[in-house]
Amino acid sequence: MIIEVKKQIALRKYVGDFAYECPVPEGKLILPLSEVAGDIKVSGSYEIYEDDSVGVTLTIEYALKGQCSYCLEDACGKVSYSYEALFVTDKKDADNYYYDGTRLDIQPAVEDAFVFSQPKVLLCEKCSASC
Repeated sequence: MIIEVKKQIALRKYVGDFAYECPVPEGKLILPLSEVAGDIKVSGSYEIYEDDSVGVTLTIEYALKGQCSYCLEDACGKVSYSYEALFVTDKKDADNYYYDGTRLDIQPAVEDAFVFSQPKVLLCEKCSASC
């Protein structure tokens, strides 16, 4: 999703919300024997600061299905994960996300949130009840 930062500043809209669905990023699923059922639901908000940096708070939700990490039976689970990111116009700032000062694509933050959100194991009902 693209946020037109300069346009929002010109309209004096310094905060906003967003919600959309996106496909699973290729090569980013790290849990073996699993897959994401459907798309990733993304929602959140942004705030444009005086120095043109943009703070983004987002939540991703998706469903995992696959084989139980313990007994290999069918398993499924829902994941919800919140993530905060700061987009800056300074390419030298390695701690934050870079954008060109005009248009901001939040997809890199969504992909990072997807990687960080993945559970280490996926358990079926039987195995999760025995934990």
